[in-house]
Formats: sequence, structure tokens, C-alpha cells
Amino acid sequence: MYLTRQLRLLPSSSLARHIASGNGTHYTTAAPPAAEHIEIPKRIERSPTDLLQALASTVGRDSTAPHYKYHDDPFLIPTSNVAKRTYTLSKEAGRKAANWIKEEHRELFMHQEAQPPIEKFAPSMVYTEESEVDTSSLQQLIAQGELADAVLVYNLLENKGIEVNDALKQSLLELVCFYNNQEPLPEEYIEERWFLQNSRRRERHGKTWKDGDLAEKLYAAIEPKTPQSYAALIRGMAKYLQCERAYALLQEANERQIQLDTNTYNAIIQIVSLLKDTADQRWQLCTVLLNQMAEQQLHPNLGTLNALLECISTFGNFKLARSSALKVLPEFKQLGVTPSLGTYYYLLIIFCRERAPVSHVIVDILNDIGGKQFKVEHPKDTYFFATAMDVCRNHLNDKALAKKVDELLHTGNNYDLIGDSFKESIYYRNYLALLCQTQSIEDFMQTYDVLVPNIYIPEPGIMEEILRAIEINGAVEHVPRIWSDMVIFDHTHRESLLLYVLRIMVNNRPNAELPAQQQLPEQCAKVALDMYNKIEESAKRARKVSFTGQMLGDILTLLVRGDSSFDKASEVFAYIDKQQHRIPGTPAESALSEYVEATVLNKAPSQALMALQYAVENNMETIALAKRINEGFTLSEVHLAKLKSLVGESFLDK
Repeated sequence: MYLTRQLRLLPSSSLARHIASGNGTHYTTAAPPAAEHIEIPKRIERSPTDLLQALASTVGRDSTAPHYKYHDDPFLIPTSNVAKRTYTLSKEAGRKAANWIKEEHRELFMHQEAQPPIEKFAPSMVYTEESEVDTSSLQQLIAQGELADAVLVYNLLENKGIEVNDALKQSLLELVCFYNNQEPLPEEYIEERWFLQNSRRRERHGKTWKDGDLAEKLYAAIEPKTPQSYAALIRGMAKYLQCERAYALLQEANERQIQLDTNTYNAIIQIVSLLKDTADQRWQLCTVLLNQMAEQQLHPNLGTLNALLECISTFGNFKLARSSALKVLPEFKQLGVTPSLGTYYYLLIIFCRERAPVSHVIVDILNDIGGKQFKVEHPKDTYFFATAMDVCRNHLNDKALAKKVDELLHTGNNYDLIGDSFKESIYYRNYLALLCQTQSIEDFMQTYDVLVPNIYIPEPGIMEEILRAIEINGAVEHVPRIWSDMVIFDHTHRESLLLYVLRIMVNNRPNAELPAQQQLPEQCAKVALDMYNKIEESAKRARKVSFTGQMLGDILTLLVRGDSSFDKASEVFAYIDKQQHRIPGTPAESALSEYVEATVLNKAPSQALMALQYAVENNMETIALAKRINEGFTLSEVHLAKLKSLVGESFLDK
């Protein structure tokens, strides 16, 4: 940079001599440079995010950082699945609020400083019944996908007697059929669309096509009927499950010898399962539709293949489903149709059914597509990875296959095909559950540290699987870390998980002789005390967790084992004694024994006698406790009288 500035200061006449001399002292006459041919490369189309993607590819995914859609602030990073949903939808709600302000106070946003102007920053045009419109306005709105405004302008043109040509009606018909004359959610609200799709999938809506609405009026207004008008209405009806009428229109077009396109037949094949009841009838209708396509010389495409497999996946007869799928695949391979990930998704749900024989078709699929990069070619492509991992876990219980699926997911840009956050959560739920069942606990915890919490937050069911693996391996040293995560993930209101954590710590007493476990008793005592405080705090919240005798007994045991927690243990036992008529169940006798032993070590005879009295009142074993108290203390007359009143003088005479 310094050299550049100095060269600029030199006179233009001496600049060439200075460069030619090489040192600024001896000046020679430079030979004229040879003429160079400069070839300007062709312009390459770039998307708005290409530069960001190139930069991101140099660093890869950082597992220690949250997703970029969350604010990089410790207080705004979600630590539970509920918080993830809340934060992402809140961010989009902020965008909606900003857009509302832009539309409500449009006079503040009329300036355009950017060149060329950015349309999204400008308020949208408002159309009313008094607006002056023409066909060019309608054409522009259709091109922009503004459904509500396009319908309003079309009605205005009709009312004013302005003729709309058939080509424009056809464009409007396609827009109305695609959205079923319902204003779509803007494209930028990605998270809201994902959550809406998941809720709609759970609700399983039936027919939603609007009979007799604008779409059918536009179709009736187009004369003569064209293949495009038939195709638009048939696809719209098929998409919104007006199945019978869509198939009737297809038959009508065939009778009138109007040739439809491949995608229209694909739409009908997708709803065959709703047109026919039995598997044989469905397969027969698919064959009829394919023969009609062959007669009209229509070339099947990927949509045809996936529509057929979707229909086959609904067959109740799994033998017919498998044989039909095996017939379809070679046929389409000969036609040059390359399967997508959606194709393999359908194969998995056809071959790997819950009540069918075990199938290893996923092995052949992974051998075929391993190491390849994919892009979205079909709506069902984003279902493959979640389904494949589900098959690895629940159908085959195969860790090696799961590793292959995960390797494929992280090949190139394949992670883009994992789908929305819901599918990503399902994928890692199955992956972690499988690994904690099949890996050593140390190897599993390494994977756990990479994925949790920024990529995946375990649900309570998966947390229980992890605790089970820790219990089986006796790896109590991992419990403090897991408890810390349970607090962060808001799992402390799950009574079953709390009992599981306590049981692991109580049944796997740390070995004080091992250096790695010398701090564990204190750590376990802190976990138990934290749990006790959390349960007490939950009484003030809606999700209340109630103490049980077993739970309090385990907490007492862990506090006693912590060398510096005797005072806290005494507080817990005082609570047990005071609330014994409200607490269901009683602590284990071993918990009372350890507490009495701790009272002996800490020279607290009053607490020891209180524990003995509790044991007497609840019909528990008292002989061993009384002996330990009598032998461990030099009792005063008051304490000795108390002991006699609890167990009798005859016991002391033995």
C-alpha cells in the first residue's frame, strides 16, 4: 500500500522510467510493451447469498455456537426446544411488525435512495374499489404472486367491462388454483411455515378445495378449453384433495382428445390411494394411467416415479408393495430417470415397515448414493435423512449404518436437505438414542458434547435413555454434567428423571481411593441439594413436582455422603419428620442408617434420636439403629430416657 501511494506521487512521464530502471537511480528507455489481448469472461449469475456461502465454507459448522438465526447473546440463545420455537417465531413476528409499520405509515417510506430501487423496502400498492386499473396492472400482480390484489383487480376489470384475454385468465387461473384462492404466507417467514406444516400434518385435514369458487369460474370463462386450463384445474383439485372431480376432469379431457402434460398425470397418480380402497385396485388404476401416458407419448419424469412409489407405500399388502416397487424401479431406470432422495425415502417406508419382515434395503441405498452430493428435486427429498436414521435405530438397530447416514448428511451441501428444525430434531433424536445403546459411554459422551446443546437439545425420553446408559456402565462421574443440562433444558419438572438421577448416584457409590472420583461425593451432594431446592421452588409454579419418601430418602443419603453437607442433611430430615403425614411413602431404611451413622460422626445425639423416633412411628426396623446410637454416643440421662421410651428398657439390658 505504501509503494502504491509513492508511485502515484511520481510524474506520469517519469513513472515508466522509474519502473523500467528498477531502482530509481539509473534511467533507461523502456521497450514498448507488446500488445496484450484481454478477454473478459462471461458474467456468472450469482444469488444474493453466494458470497456468504463461500465465506461459510471456509470455516464449516461451529458446534460450539448456536444457529445463525438466533441472536449471538447469552440471554437470547435458546436452551430448550420450546425456547427454540419461541425465539424463531418471535423474530419473525418482529419482521411482521416492521412490515405492518411500513404499510400503515407508508408516507415515511416513499423515498428511494438505493439504485436500482429495492422493491421490498417500498410500501406495496394499495388497491380499492375506486382504483384505476387495466390489464397491465393485473399482469404485473400475477407475475409478483400477489393473489389477493390480483383477484381484486380482476373483479374491478370485470365490473368496469374491461375485457381480459384468455391468456391472462389462464395465468390467473394457475395462481388461484395453486393457492386455492387463499393468501399465502410470505416466503420470508420460513420458520412459521415450517411450524404450520407440522401442525397441519398432525391434524390431517381432508378436502380443502373451494367448490364453486373463482378457480372454477375462471375455468368456465376460458373458451375454447385448452390443455393448460384443464391442467391447472386438475392439479389444483388434486393438491387440495378434491379427488373425484379431478379424476373426472382427466377422463373428460381424454374423451375430448385433449392431451395433458406429464405433471398433470403425476398429480392424479398421487391421489390414487384416495380414489381406490384396496391395493389391487390402486395398482390397477396406476397401470391404466401409465398406459394412457404411453399412448399420448408423454415421457415420465422424477415426479411420476415418486408419485407411483407414494401410492405403493399405501398398500396394506406389504408383499404386493415390495414386488410393485421392484417392478417400477428398473422401468424408470431404462427411461433415464435418476432417483432423488425422495425416491429412496419412499423405498424405506415401503420395505422397512413396523410389522413386516426385516429389510436391509438401506444398505443397498447407502452403497449406491454414498459420497454423492444432492440438491432438492422433489418435496419429499427432505424426508430421507430423518427416515433413514429412524430405520437405523428402530428397524435394524445398526450403529455402523447410522454412521454412514450421518457421513452422507455431512457430505458437501447435503445438510441443506435435512429439512426443517422438526425433522432435524427427529434425526438427532434417533441418532443419539442409537449411539447411547450401542457405544461405550465415553465415546457416546464425546458425540454428546459435539451435538448438545447448539445442534440438538435432548427431549425427556432421550435424556432417560442417556441416564439408562450411564446406569448400565456405572459412569456416575457423568451425572453432574447431565444434571446441569437437565436444569438448562427445563427437565427438572419430570419426576421420573429426578428419581432416575438419584437412583444412579445412590446405587453407584464413588470409590474414594480413585483420584478421579474423590470429588464425586461432594458433587453428588450438590446435585441432590440443587434438586431439593428446585422441587421446593416448583411448588410456586404450575408444573409442580411433589416430594416422595423415596426421593427424600435418596437426597438425604447423598447429602450424608458429602463430607460438608451434614447440616443440610439435618434440614432435609427435619422436613421429612415434620411433613411425614403429607409425604407419600417413607425413605429407605438404608437412608436412615446412613443418616444415623453421620450423626454419630458429627456427635449429634438429638438428631439420631429423632431419626429413631421417625423409624418407630413408621414401623421401620429400629433394633440396628438403637444399637448404633447406644454404642456410638455417651448418652446423657435425658437422651437415655428418650431411647428407653422408644425401644424399651429390655432392649438396653441385652
